[in-house]
Amino acid sequence: MFNKRYYYVFRIQYLGYRFHGWQKQPKLKTIQLMVDRTLKYILEDQPFKTLGAGRTDAMVSAEDAAFELFLDDRPLENLEDFLALFNHNLPQDIRALSIKEVDSSFNIIQHSKVKEYLYLFAFGKKRHPFCAPIMTTILDELDIELMKKGARLFQGAHNFKTYSYKATDNGIYNREIIKCELVENTVFKANFFPEHTYLLRVIGKGFGRNQIRLMMGALIKLGRGEISLDYIRQSLKPESTEVMDYIAPASGLILNKIEFE
Repeated sequence: MFNKRYYYVFRIQYLGYRFHGWQKQPKLKTIQLMVDRTLKYILEDQPFKTLGAGRTDAMVSAEDAAFELFLDDRPLENLEDFLALFNHNLPQDIRALSIKEVDSSFNIIQHSKVKEYLYLFAFGKKRHPFCAPIMTTILDELDIELMKKGARLFQGAHNFKTYSYKATDNGIYNREIIKCELVENTVFKANFFPEHTYLLRVIGKGFGRNQIRLMMGALIKLGRGEISLDYIRQSLKPESTEVMDYIAPASGLILNKIEFE
């Protein structure tokens, strides 16, 4: 017997510091595991499935992420009430922001979307331990003005094979970054933050595995004086055989916004 299916898109935010990324993995605590566990409790015996708009790595946080809920047999009766019930039962480091019903033509993976990532960091000396879940601290001195110039080099259409984890000869590495800038942080504030903090803002439709953390790794090496602006220019050319050997820590990375087109 065919069961009618209903489709919903949730917007959520989470602190990723204690999780092994979004996707379910055996014997590991992930965001999807906690979401599904909560849904199973409040939906009781009703069949369902969830699908995220993309994976985030272990310890990566999200200010605005999304997942799709596929629900069989019967629809949700009141979306506002369900959202409140969902939030009441989620762990305190995950929060649902909204819920919207969509139709079967919407596919959260295949639907065109633009993502904005932020990488939050400070440098120069050890910082307050409370910073650790969302901010990376680089103990070395960094040339921020040079790093700003380096960040602009990533903007546009390039070959990002150098900035793809375990790249092969068969991958798709020609991608376009809509915006890439390194600026002083005015987005996230806390009384235990140092006076000056910075963020790398990257906007694009698609990214390779660990791409933004590898780009940030290159900028940190640039700020330390270990590589040059010309190194970054050359690394983005189709014929580049360079492999970036430094992946910036995951906890500084935040999925800040996701927009469906």
